Amino acid sequence: MISSLIDSTETEALDGVARKRILIVDDHPVLRRGMATLISHQADFEICGEADNAQSGLQAMREQQPHIALVDITLPGTDGLELIKLMLAEQPKLRILVVSMHDESLYALRSLRAGAKGYLMKAEALEQIITALRKITAGDIYVTPRFSERLVFKAIHSLEGGMGSPVDRLSDRELEVLRLLGKGLGTRDIARTLHLSVKTIETHRAHIKEKLGFKEAAEMVRFAIDWAVHEETEMM
Repeated sequence: MISSLIDSTETEALDGVARKRILIVDDHPVLRRGMATLISHQADFEICGEADNAQSGLQAMREQQPHIALVDITLPGTDGLELIKLMLAEQPKLRILVVSMHDESLYALRSLRAGAKGYLMKAEALEQIITALRKITAGDIYVTPRFSERLVFKAIHSLEGGMGSPVDRLSDRELEVLRLLGKGLGTRDIARTLHLSVKTIETHRAHIKEKLGFKEAAEMVRFAIDWAVHEETEMM
């Protein structure tokens, strides 16, 4: 679903200063509406469209030509990390701010590597969204104070040196498969959810098992469930 809110010609604020046009891609309508309302009260920003999935988000981006996109990680079908890559492949100058329920310790680095300019957890979105938008508009990277740029780059170098959590060894798609395994989905259900073939999901499962060092698939599934529960606990 796409909601186009502002005509493409309306790019000037009342004081004559060009506003930055913002597209919101999130499947939670209440949060989406809350962010849109808050942003619309700012003189330097305007909402040009909303979408609730990746496909609609791409279409809205092509039609509305936003300066900035707010993107959730967990979307129906194609996830936010993949959407970031698809968006930037078409519009390299687009600035993307990830607004997600997932803990930044796991997804902030992946989001920045995918090309996003910032990461904000939903629990803090309404308090920090304007600050984050202005920072990435100025050409900087935004993460929360407790997860500063220095820590981000330090973590990147640590991971390149082979340090970090075992889950960090997984690709973005493998991480998505692990998350769905942790929710109790089988191979066919995951294939349908991600719009991929069963064979592709089986390949991802095999890579996950190998990278995490499990001998049996059942061990991997138990780990996925425990990891999913831990992630949900961290978000509470």
